Amino acid sequence: MNTHRIIVVSPLADGWAVICSGLEPLVFRSGARAEAAAKRLAAALARLGRAVQVRILDRARNLVGTQLFPAGC
Repeated sequence: MNTHRIIVVSPLADGWAVICSGLEPLVFRSGARAEAAAKRLAAALARLGRAVQVRILDRARNLVGTQLFPAGC
């Protein structure tokens, strides 16, 4: 059973999106800024008691990285 929230950093035509269920997508010009924002969001949600996994996609939409933020950290 999947008990953690998932945040995805995904490419757009002219930038990058940070997508998290229940929130409006965040849009950035650079992948690095999108990834940093996703990790900040994940850390904040983890501090609130929910485990979060960040998934990073490349321009071809291949999964190139994940990071888990345990609840309470």
